[in-house]
Amino acid sequence: MAPIPTSALSPSKNPVLLVHGIGDTHRVFEPMTAYLSDRGWSVHTLDLVPNRGEVGLDQLALQVRDYVTAYLAEQPFDLLGFSMGGIVSRYYLQRLGGLQPVQRFITLSSPHNGTLTAYARNRPGVKQMRPGSDLLQDLNRTLTDLEQVQFTSLWTPYDLMILPAHSSRLPVGQMGTIPALAHPLMLRDRRSLEAVATTLSTPLSTKVEA
Repeated sequence: MAPIPTSALSPSKNPVLLVHGIGDTHRVFEPMTAYLSDRGWSVHTLDLVPNRGEVGLDQLALQVRDYVTAYLAEQPFDLLGFSMGGIVSRYYLQRLGGLQPVQRFITLSSPHNGTLTAYARNRPGVKQMRPGSDLLQDLNRTLTDLEQVQFTSLWTPYDLMILPAHSSRLPVGQMGTIPALAHPLMLRDRRSLEAVATTLSTPLSTKVEA
C-alpha cells in the first residue's frame, strides 16, 4: 500500500517502515503509526500477501524490497518488524541488500531463534519459524551482518506466542525488555511505543539504551 499520510513531519527523522506479523495487515500498526506520526515521523506500512504462512518468509521479504524500491529509494530509512515481520525484515537486510539503506532496525517480539508455536501448522512460512529451521540457521550464521545497522530487539517475558519468549533475544545489538502482558500488546503498550520512539531518536553515533 502507499505510505500513510502524516502531519508535522520532521526532516531530521528518518522515514520508518513497519512490517507486520503473521495473520496481520498494516492496520495492526495503527496505534504505533499515530504515536510516531504525532512525533514527527513519516511512517510507511505495507501488506504482506499471503500472510498466513502459505509462502516462505524469504518470498515475503521480496515484497519489502519492492516496496522500498517504489517508495523509499535513494534515501536512508529505519525499519521495524513485529513478530514474523522481524524475520522477514532480517532476510531483506541480510540477503536482499537492505543493509545499505537501513540505518536503524528494531524487532518487536520476533522469533529469532524460533518458536514452539510454529509446530502447530505445516505451512512453509510457519515451518521456517520453528527452532533450528534452515532459514533461521542461515540468518543466524551471519549475525554480524546486523552490526552494520543500529539494531535493537524489544521483547516481553510474558509472550505466549513466541515460546520460549527469550527466543526474541540475539547476541548482537541492543536489547530491551517491555513487560507487556501479551504478544499483541507490544504494538500498543505505552512503554513499548515509548521505547520504539526513543530507539528511533537515538543518534547513530551512540549506543541504544532501550
